[in-house]
Amino acid sequence: MLHEPSGTSRGAPTSFAIELTVNGTRHSLRLDPRTSLLDLLREHLDLTGTKKGCDQGQCGACTVLVDGRRVVSCLTMAVMTDGASVTTIEGLAIDGKLHPLQQAFIDHDAFQCGYCTPGQICSAAGLIAEGRAKTAAEIRELMSGNLCRCGAYPNIVAAIQQAMGQP
Repeated sequence: MLHEPSGTSRGAPTSFAIELTVNGTRHSLRLDPRTSLLDLLREHLDLTGTKKGCDQGQCGACTVLVDGRRVVSCLTMAVMTDGASVTTIEGLAIDGKLHPLQQAFIDHDAFQCGYCTPGQICSAAGLIAEGRAKTAAEIRELMSGNLCRCGAYPNIVAAIQQAMGQP
């Protein structure tokens, strides 16, 4: 659904019109083609739950779900999400009821400073949907792209296990 670019500077488009659904709401936007999905979310839609950590795809603080898949939004160009459905931390709760992962993070005190928590929870939601993690070791391996500077990893794994229905 990528629309024709408007304006050119030496043959390069200056903006693109895109349409995407974010947390169940449809948006039509005109963006600079260099805009990252992270910047679209934070600067254009005022969804600041998704954090800008390293801005190099190494920490996972900006993880969101695009069509149910985990992506680091700082390395994803917004124009690549044209027609997609994006879920951020703000979109996980339904009708004021916390997502099971959000509740599990509270139950297990799986955050200290909280900066990485939105990316951790979105990544964990994608991990559960993938259905590949069966053990704590597999959870740790498949969550290794999400860093926690406070070291709450045991609590994060316990929270994910709770949300997965594991003891």
